[in-house]
Amino acid sequence: MGMSLTEWWRSKSWGDQRWVFMVFFSVLLLHCVAILLFTSGFLLTRTELPHFSHCSQVSQSPCGLPVSSPQSNHENVTCWTKPAVDRIVIIVLDALRIDFVAPSTFFEEKKPWMDKLQVLHKLASDPESAARIFKAIADPPTTSLQRLKGLTTGGLPTFIDIGNSFGAPAIVEDNLIHQLVENGKRIVMMGDDTWTQLFPNHFNKSYPYPSFNVKDLDTVDNGCISHLVPTLYDDDWDVVIAHFLGVDHAGHIFGVDSAQMIEKLEQYNEQLEKVVEVLQSQSGKGGLHENTLLLVMGDHGQTINGDHGGGTPEEVETSIFAMSLKKPPLPIPSEFDASSCKLDLLGRKVCVSSIQQLDFAATVSALLGIPFPYGSIGGVNPMLYGLVAGTWKNLEEGLSQQKVKEWMQNYAKVLCVNSWQVKRYIDVYTASSVIGFSIDDLKHVEEIYAKAVNTWSNSNSTSFHATSSFDSLKTQIDLYSSFLSSVAELARTKFTEFNLKTMGIGFGILFMSIFVHLLFIVKVDRVHKDIFAPNETSPVSFALIVSCVLVAARACSFLSNSYILEEGKMTSFLLGSLGVLSLRHSIMRKKMILEATTFILIISILRFTIELNLSKQGSNEVLDSKMYVADVAPLLPLIILAYMLYKSIASCKLVLKLVITGSIFSYILVALHWILESNLSNMTHPIYDVIKGNVIPRVIYIMGITQLLSLVVFRFFEEVERAKWGETTMMKGVAMLSTWSSTLMILSGRQGPWIALALVVGGWMISRLKGLEEDQKNAKIGVLACYSSSVTQWSLFGSFLFFCTGHWCAFDGLRYAAAFVGFDEFTIIPQAILLTIETYGFSHILPTLGLPFLVAYHYNSSNKAKQTPHSLIQLFQVYLIYGLIMAITTTFTVLCVIIQRRHLMVWGLFAPKFVFDVVGLILTDVLICLSSLFYFVQT
Repeated sequence: MGMSLTEWWRSKSWGDQRWVFMVFFSVLLLHCVAILLFTSGFLLTRTELPHFSHCSQVSQSPCGLPVSSPQSNHENVTCWTKPAVDRIVIIVLDALRIDFVAPSTFFEEKKPWMDKLQVLHKLASDPESAARIFKAIADPPTTSLQRLKGLTTGGLPTFIDIGNSFGAPAIVEDNLIHQLVENGKRIVMMGDDTWTQLFPNHFNKSYPYPSFNVKDLDTVDNGCISHLVPTLYDDDWDVVIAHFLGVDHAGHIFGVDSAQMIEKLEQYNEQLEKVVEVLQSQSGKGGLHENTLLLVMGDHGQTINGDHGGGTPEEVETSIFAMSLKKPPLPIPSEFDASSCKLDLLGRKVCVSSIQQLDFAATVSALLGIPFPYGSIGGVNPMLYGLVAGTWKNLEEGLSQQKVKEWMQNYAKVLCVNSWQVKRYIDVYTASSVIGFSIDDLKHVEEIYAKAVNTWSNSNSTSFHATSSFDSLKTQIDLYSSFLSSVAELARTKFTEFNLKTMGIGFGILFMSIFVHLLFIVKVDRVHKDIFAPNETSPVSFALIVSCVLVAARACSFLSNSYILEEGKMTSFLLGSLGVLSLRHSIMRKKMILEATTFILIISILRFTIELNLSKQGSNEVLDSKMYVADVAPLLPLIILAYMLYKSIASCKLVLKLVITGSIFSYILVALHWILESNLSNMTHPIYDVIKGNVIPRVIYIMGITQLLSLVVFRFFEEVERAKWGETTMMKGVAMLSTWSSTLMILSGRQGPWIALALVVGGWMISRLKGLEEDQKNAKIGVLACYSSSVTQWSLFGSFLFFCTGHWCAFDGLRYAAAFVGFDEFTIIPQAILLTIETYGFSHILPTLGLPFLVAYHYNSSNKAKQTPHSLIQLFQVYLIYGLIMAITTTFTVLCVIIQRRHLMVWGLFAPKFVFDVVGLILTDVLICLSSLFYFVQT
């Protein structure tokens, strides 16, 4: 029947460059197809309905409200609700933590950044002012684009919108800004240019400033400051939006506990004092701001390290400060007031209420008397609504009890139209979307709504309306509130549509790729045995079993949200376990005890960097008092690395020697860059700012690109000396890693050289310790059993370095400042490349390109004719094992996402983990393909 399957397998040149590339490229295509299919089914957005709310539609509601359209900006007419304010000033302080606004007495421990916005404390504690502090709860993910979209639409933007955070598309569904414009309101915007991208043709006046240069703390803020107060004296607007970014950028660069953050908060306090002074000076009867509402708010919070994007309490808890220039006659009934009150440091009573950001669009719409956005599922917040005097009747006369009752009747009407609008939306959404809400999901909320409507109908009768009691009004309000909260909870868990069929096919292909890896690994092991090790006694070893157990344990841990949160610590534990086994092995063999001990010591030292997070906050706390030490310390590992490169070029070919020399020069530029930025330099001339800011990083980038191109040319025109494959591969590896390292170190900051040195030393120790297995078994085990432990260590070490550099699998773990090293303006391609290199450099790029050291280090030059093809097959197997480990971990991450797709933390935790892992898998596959072209030779 011709050639058998075994003969066909054996006929292949398993170390041949073309065959190896074809295998790895096929795996890459398989993974790309699987991930594209799964992603298309998982990261679906909710269906955005092409419908808009109009004043006339309220006649369809059971609420019996009068309908008319606004004819002018100042005519007090009713649309869906009676207008309660004439003007609103919205000041957005990006990444405003709740403890920036609320007094420190509300928290367990006073921190340096607390109590800086004293003007808000003063107003909130003044019994003569209508001011209140709210803790605002955002829905994750907490990126600025999604929060602005959520605030203005009243909906729940889905995870896929994160991809648009660097270049926001215009919002096409109904939203608060659209309703303002449609109903004759004039809007002035200043600050973050994201607003003009989301709403390109909505503002009467706009003063946008670029928002993505996180190194710039002042440009956007100064722009807001220059326009805000003068605008408040004008009468050609109804809504002012001023979006400040300094606190957000200060957090990203320096962390919350920093002098820059405190300076920004003090600046904001000063500006808010000026704003309040202008508003109050014109708040008298007939004044411009007699009936103006001031809102000072955040779009999201931030962690202590200044990051955001996830769903932790620090990130989702922000604040809204509201102040009505016209004081209402009474506080709202205590039944609706869930405030917490405490004395601040000056003994003033300050109360903090709570609000969901989801309720913002509905509440502001109700206060302005415009239709609620069609897709809004939020409710009108009673505390914020009741703070405005315009929601009360008979301000100057009548008994208190009567006033409260009339306010409750008014609020019940508002909730009636609010609930009708939400019910209309979910009905249309269910009918229009592919999946919508199930009958079982809707049954409960429909029952609540029906009961509320029946109660409203009964209360609308003349006799009942005249004698309606406080309790009956409260029951009515409670029913509508229960309906709205039930819909919001349902939407949070069921809003996103998942195409389970597409997700299943994608997962199936990804799972199949594991078996493809295993098939090749087994065949390569068999070919190796037949050709090079016919006396092999066992394809299995103790190290192989342990490696399989650890890889499986790590993969299975991704099914738990707790383990994902503590992945860095878990990875260090598994890596340390392998290190201890290596130490035990070396002690028993009485060889390489120093190497095994050094490896464990490196892991132990790096383990503490995860706790300290030296990337930002930890470095500030540890080194602030020793600033010169912080400036000088990174130069030591740079010098050591440069010296190691210098010693390695003695036996290099000319091109490799030039490339490595270029890396040494780049190291010098990195050191110069940090010296110019440090306290060691007193150079203040503007030319030095340009040199250290943009010139030096760009020179390093250009040199890195030139070095990579040189290595490509060298590879294509290289005269292959098979007898020197081991030595040549070692030097090619050194040249390749050094080329990437200079760019990576300047992006990673002052921790970069230390991590690079740890990677070099740790990788060298793993390569050395791999020899213990060969010595012990005398090459009587298969190549899989021989390399399984060292490749597993290599993989875990790379993952470990991801967390040691201050990253974690969430979008608040991205170091956005790295994207602007050498750049002042945001351009998506270069910034995305730089951010990718910084994020995956030490964990994926360098470890994948450095894998050949495991094989080349043990190259035996005594039998050159046999050793080179032997080593090439070993290297093929090493890359297969490495790719298998990556595929297994990613597959289990995908499985976790399938299982937990309705979990409350799916968008805050599981989806970001999925994105980080699949990007890492594709990047690894691409690098393995490139490595097969660079390191392998044609046989």
